[in-house]
Amino acid sequence: MSAPAAPIQLGKSVGLVGVVTFGAGTAIGVSIFTILGPTAQVAGAGLLPAIGLAALPMLIFALAYAYLGSALPVSGASYEWPRRFIHPAVGFLIAWMRIVANVGAMAILSQVLVGYLGMVVPLPPLPAMAALITLVFALNYRGVALAAKAQTALMALLLVVLTLLVALGLPHVRVATMGAPLSVPLPQVLAAVPLMISLFLGIESAVEIGEEVRNPARTMPLGIALAIALTALVYGAVAATALGLVGPAGLAASKAPLLDAARVVMGSPAATILIVGAATLSIVKSMNALALTFSRSLFAMGRSGALPTALGRVHPRFATPHVAVLLAWACAMAGMLLPQSLVFLLLAVNLPTMLKYAACSWSATVVARHHPEIHARAALGMAPATVTLIGLIGVVAALAIAAFGVEADPRPYLLVGGWLVLGLAWWFAFARRS
Repeated sequence: MSAPAAPIQLGKSVGLVGVVTFGAGTAIGVSIFTILGPTAQVAGAGLLPAIGLAALPMLIFALAYAYLGSALPVSGASYEWPRRFIHPAVGFLIAWMRIVANVGAMAILSQVLVGYLGMVVPLPPLPAMAALITLVFALNYRGVALAAKAQTALMALLLVVLTLLVALGLPHVRVATMGAPLSVPLPQVLAAVPLMISLFLGIESAVEIGEEVRNPARTMPLGIALAIALTALVYGAVAATALGLVGPAGLAASKAPLLDAARVVMGSPAATILIVGAATLSIVKSMNALALTFSRSLFAMGRSGALPTALGRVHPRFATPHVAVLLAWACAMAGMLLPQSLVFLLLAVNLPTMLKYAACSWSATVVARHHPEIHARAALGMAPATVTLIGLIGVVAALAIAAFGVEADPRPYLLVGGWLVLGLAWWFAFARRS
């Protein structure tokens, strides 16, 4: 009698460059094209220090993720870590609510991209959104190596375009136009920080494919650190250039701040081509990273039995979680039925994301205090007390940020709450037995 065949493993095909581009590629996305106007309305020239302040809580979250990612790399990490170290129900519910967040994020990205492309060529919105969603999931079905290569290429092209914008714009920047960022009252700067947080969301994305990363103990912490540095550098340079070309009042009144900034030095036709091209590269890149992390979360839930076990299957040729990829694609397509308000969609994304950050930050404290054998494998060299402090700060920061958007639009909270109720019903009916 022959021995049973070993289960097919996920392929380890992502290196340091892939970790950096998945993290920075997720963060450097649609926000840079939309957030400068609202933050200028709130803080004026103070939007520049607000970028630095917004990076602080994300640095805390990133430290917790880098710690766990180097010590225990797993696919679907934001599900697996809370499931193992807090309670299986917590892991399940975090991943369950992330379905709403991922669907909402895919709807935002495809909607904004179609809007930018519409400046050049008329497009039917829903069919164009469907085609874009299908393209990125097809890449991820074929293989993570192909998706990683596409991510790296798109990231490189985007950086070239943004570098061109900064290089052309800097000679025309005037300090008088920029204003005095450091003289803006602190309350105004702090009021812009919740908006600026969206610039950095997703910086930790690579941990969701931990089993597909080569040498994760070294690659994860270094890749996340480099992704944060690259993201902050890009945002700071682009925001300073736009502020110095258009001024706080101009940005506050603009519906397309980077486009208006580019027009100052390039004229309208060339600026439109440049910014639409940059937006296309940026958003397709973010959609690609999102498709990858979304499918790995479903894969992890299927492998553990929390969702149907078919989601835990690995393609025999491509070594990808192909069933999970197909389900993630179907969910993303259904997301086109959600309200098209960007405020609604952003809150529907941010609320589950902050709860995910809180759960993973708490998981880091549990590992540091109760699992010395796992703590010893972490590459950051932090003492258990330091990890515990970082994790607790992360929990408090995430819950505080999650509460900020209630007054803006309560509907996303109702949506996430209703989805949570369905998740609890599924847990008690089926998932807890696994």
